[in-house]
Amino acid sequence: MKHFKNILYLVEPGKDQTAALARAVSLAENNQARLTLLEIIEPPRSGILEGSRTLEALFSGARQRLMAELEALTEPYADRLDIDIRVRLGTPYLEAIREVLAEHRDLVIKLASPDDGILNRFLGGTDLQLLRKCPCPVWIMSPRDKDNYRRILAAVDFDPWREETAEASALNRHILGLACSLALSDFADLHLAHSWEPLSPEMMRLWSDTEDAGEIANQVNVEHLRHQEGFERLAQQLRGWIGGETYDYLTPRRHLLQGSARETIPALAARMKFDLVIMGTVARAGIPGVIIGNTAEAILGQLHCALLAVKPADFVTPVTLPE
Repeated sequence: MKHFKNILYLVEPGKDQTAALARAVSLAENNQARLTLLEIIEPPRSGILEGSRTLEALFSGARQRLMAELEALTEPYADRLDIDIRVRLGTPYLEAIREVLAEHRDLVIKLASPDDGILNRFLGGTDLQLLRKCPCPVWIMSPRDKDNYRRILAAVDFDPWREETAEASALNRHILGLACSLALSDFADLHLAHSWEPLSPEMMRLWSDTEDAGEIANQVNVEHLRHQEGFERLAQQLRGWIGGETYDYLTPRRHLLQGSARETIPALAARMKFDLVIMGTVARAGIPGVIIGNTAEAILGQLHCALLAVKPADFVTPVTLPE
């Protein structure tokens, strides 16, 4: 299954790019896609610009050095793929998204830039900005990534009480399609997760006007069954999308999790030691059941493995191209 045609690899300065670049090259080959390496350097503080050394002169020298480094980095793949190399000056996440917009990139790959502060987060500021605002899928790789993933988790969401919208269905299909493709290419175990959170007993008493504990427990059970049936329907849809033979080969394991997604998804990822989590990040208000906003960010902030974040097709980035 080919998903990408125009891949952007965002170089993370000071990091060992070997494993991540090798995966990007293989992905480009398997998809018969273009691959571009982009390194973005931020302008120096004004105090560095002394005498006749203008910003343009400084950048020209830095660009030559970085281009030479990137050429050496890509040289082992010269016989396999024609890799474009670019160096740009500016704010990394802004310039990366502008590159996506200007060149119609359909995937951004980069190494995680961990926050080394008190919270010791896997994701850094540039990572989070890309996850929030980049219009195409963003694949944040872990420096500890293996050559092949062993376990892949696709986190999907739906509302069993409402008719599924085309946007929500397309997002789940995109997530599952990517997960199946990568599981096949890596011979990895595929897992699917859906999290649901019942109303608290207090809210049930408020809305159902009952104090009976047995009735409240019955309502929770009914909701559980609805989510279970919805999960089964989605699995059958996946079988139709990829074909019965492929589905039976993958035999995806399903995890129906009771509780807040911001707690259950990271806990499952840690417990099962997944190598990659694929999930949706944001959606326009009005798409029911899709993990959005603070919930998605809370999940992403707790993951310590590689992640592939997908946005709905109608997502519009707030970043624009300069006029």
